Amino acid sequence: MNHADYGPIGLLVIQATSLCNLDCSYCYLPDRQKRRVFDLNQLPILVERIYESPFWGPQLSILWHAGEPLTLPCSFYDEASTILAEQTSELQNQGVQIEQHVQTNATLINDQWCECFKRNRIVVGVSIDGPESIHDSHRRFRNGKGSYALTMRGIRKLQKHNIPVHAIAVLTSSALDDPKRMYTFFRDNGIHDLGFNVEEQEGVNSQSSMQGLDREKQYHNFLKSFWNYNQKDGFPIRLREFDQVMEMIAGGQRLLQNEMNRPYSILSVDSAGNFSTFDPELLSVETKKYGLFNLGNIRDHTLVEATQSDTFHRLLKDMSHGTTLCREQCDYYGFCGGGNGSNKYWEHGTLAASETCACRFSTQIPVNVLLEQIEANGVKAP
Repeated sequence: MNHADYGPIGLLVIQATSLCNLDCSYCYLPDRQKRRVFDLNQLPILVERIYESPFWGPQLSILWHAGEPLTLPCSFYDEASTILAEQTSELQNQGVQIEQHVQTNATLINDQWCECFKRNRIVVGVSIDGPESIHDSHRRFRNGKGSYALTMRGIRKLQKHNIPVHAIAVLTSSALDDPKRMYTFFRDNGIHDLGFNVEEQEGVNSQSSMQGLDREKQYHNFLKSFWNYNQKDGFPIRLREFDQVMEMIAGGQRLLQNEMNRPYSILSVDSAGNFSTFDPELLSVETKKYGLFNLGNIRDHTLVEATQSDTFHRLLKDMSHGTTLCREQCDYYGFCGGGNGSNKYWEHGTLAASETCACRFSTQIPVNVLLEQIEANGVKAP
């Protein structure tokens, strides 16, 4: 590969803080009890690293994530927004689109946070796993108390301020028993933009309740039921898994690669300024086979310099080999573009691998369910 095969950087994931106020049972992050904070003096350097490189593109989404971003004060994001506006004003005047996102557990959202989101034009993603008993079985505070009540309070605040709610629900085995209850919960609570993240074997979460053929069959039936309930109501819920596939089918498109395995499509930066590419889940993770996935620190290395390192070439070689295996072996390649390296590593111990449990849940099963519906009912994209 040469630099023409890298980027453009469309997603910048910044760890505002490593600290999370929750201790979710399935979390992959190892240091979520430690309060490390991204120094905003690094933000101009980070912006410079991107735009001095050949890897920048016409659109950049900046996602504050990995830890609970709202454990920092509103003033942190006010200052960050001011810096970003100053550092990118000329680029934005030339048509470059830059927007901020935050992924939050919503437990700390109040009126002040809603005003902060609005004045800084921050798009809000929330994590809510479903009804109280399901949500609280995994998403708890360190004292063991469930977070459902505070999460829903936060969501109500967003809705009161007319801030769109984009939700992610982590699906564990307990969520699959009653698809109607899950569907009704999101519909009745006005959560109409939804994505399912199936619990994964990843990082410090060494096991998943969603492994095995029985779980895969159960998930297939869950998605089929969810589709049918949604269809009956006129599709009030936009489910990410179906939308992505429907868009590709409608447009006759297939993926040749994805942003998780193309270098510098994603740039991830931890609270200390260390950076990596490929999956954000690989950032600052230390492994036996690869050591750290980090490529350098923004204070000391340019993005181009990082591509000359032994670490980068080793990761790229194995990631490319794994993508090639997927292309050669998997009928679903056009819908996923070669899978995610983090799942390959945590399930197979190497990036140079193909099919994973995670890709069966994230791609193969949703595609099968959707094709079944199209063949049986001739359904069109909602």
